[in-house]
Amino acid sequence: MGYEVLARKWRPQVFTDVVGQDHVIRTLHNAIETDRLAHAYLFVGPRGTGKTTTARILAKALNCQNRNGSEPCNECDSCKEIVSGSSLDVIEIDGASNRGIADVQELRDNVRYAPVRGPFKIYIIDEVHMLTREAFNAILKTLEEPPPHVKFFFATTEPQKVLTTILSRCQRFDLRRISVADITAQLQKIAAAEGITISDDALLAIARGAEGGLRDAESALDQLISFRGKQIEEADVLSVFGLISREQLEGLAGSILDGNIPGIIAATDQIDQSGKDMQRVVLELLDHFRNLLIVLHAGENSTAFDLPETQVEILKIQAAKSSDGRLLRIVDLLIDADSRMRYALSKRTLLEASLIRASRAATVATIDELMKQVSALAASQGVSPIISASDKKNDEIIGLTPQAVQEAPAEYSVKKKPSDDLNRLKTAWPKLIGQICKGVPQAKAYLMDTAPLRVSETHVTIGLDPEFAAEKASLENQRVLLFIQKKLTDFLKRPVSVEFDVLARKAEPKPKSMDPATQELDKKEYYNNPAVRNVLEAFSGDIETVRK
Repeated sequence: MGYEVLARKWRPQVFTDVVGQDHVIRTLHNAIETDRLAHAYLFVGPRGTGKTTTARILAKALNCQNRNGSEPCNECDSCKEIVSGSSLDVIEIDGASNRGIADVQELRDNVRYAPVRGPFKIYIIDEVHMLTREAFNAILKTLEEPPPHVKFFFATTEPQKVLTTILSRCQRFDLRRISVADITAQLQKIAAAEGITISDDALLAIARGAEGGLRDAESALDQLISFRGKQIEEADVLSVFGLISREQLEGLAGSILDGNIPGIIAATDQIDQSGKDMQRVVLELLDHFRNLLIVLHAGENSTAFDLPETQVEILKIQAAKSSDGRLLRIVDLLIDADSRMRYALSKRTLLEASLIRASRAATVATIDELMKQVSALAASQGVSPIISASDKKNDEIIGLTPQAVQEAPAEYSVKKKPSDDLNRLKTAWPKLIGQICKGVPQAKAYLMDTAPLRVSETHVTIGLDPEFAAEKASLENQRVLLFIQKKLTDFLKRPVSVEFDVLARKAEPKPKSMDPATQELDKKEYYNNPAVRNVLEAFSGDIETVRK
């Protein structure tokens, strides 16, 4: 017999051999033992997680002649035929190559025939999402009311492409990505049985590269055995699959957190010289910084990741160097780099630029940190902070520079009267408008028609011309209001809040009434005026009344 690859040789043959899908196996065990079997099952999950394998084991269990509880015996004729793919009662169909309506009509015609050996005729359709809409519609009625001896098992990686009318007629099982620990344990078991010596770091590197797919991990191990024979180290895995070592990854992440740009450039050069996949490096870093966020918020005992103890210790040390705000900015930059990497002409340049940006994001103070400094400085001066955390938006607090943070507001003297402040403010108002408009240029058109009205120890009211009352909402914009508030606080040397008040319209003066004699005298006076007479002659007009 010829060589059989590890992925096929070690394919699970009973439910207990399935790795990392306990929630699915337990449900199927109970369904078989209680004889509560649906007529259609849908297995959903990423590649290599056991969808088709689970469907085959279920088919064997249903048609097994010597079933042990819910497990197939793998010894009877029915089990052997299913394993070899020669069973007439279990038909496997590839949805990608048999996707047309003619294929489904043939299946529908054959459904009515009774099974040859076992109690059920079972159809396993892999990649069912590849079927055409017409094919789905052709199978719909049969799927809803199949003969008692027929079962349908569907497998797909993209359930969103399956018609909802099909989904509603199936019991759905979502298979999870298999954890690094489970993949490592299974590979260790295979290596021991095959007489392979492989280091723990090499097993971990294979599990990382498999991204939750056990079949991919087994295929990778098979390739490494062909490459290195019976002795496999981490360097072999890294060279074959273009991965970077755990030490390189942790060192690069440390350089980013420390703002060590020469270290970043040197590490990038080393990665490039060794021919590693640049996009894969970005994904590895993304996963590493995600783990740092988990450690920061959920602690090292979180179930959100499954890593060796030595790796968790390094994550704890690196997480202590940073904050969630900085880590989130780094993650955003890495996500952007990943999306641009596939179209980049020079992937190395893009990687270097992205990592340098990430290092700057890791060392520049966040808004939250600046706010804490402002609050601490204000508290030390006995002054309430002018901006609360609920008022701010990330990177939108204008004028709050590091220099401004270091300069606490001067202490307010109680000897000053608010009326003195109002006079000073009115005098300096045009200059203050100029300063405000440098930070928020859009406010210039509205502020030119304003003037200070009232000043108290904690409050400033600014009057707004009634002609521009509609612009009040624009001036009360959070960004504009915060900037005005800051400038007035700096000017008055104490924290103040600001509001705008629309002035009342002035009543127009009524025209004075004049007696008829005075009216006639005035008319004559205007008639004698050369300019008025020229106008009257040009328009054939007359003077009706004179108002003063």
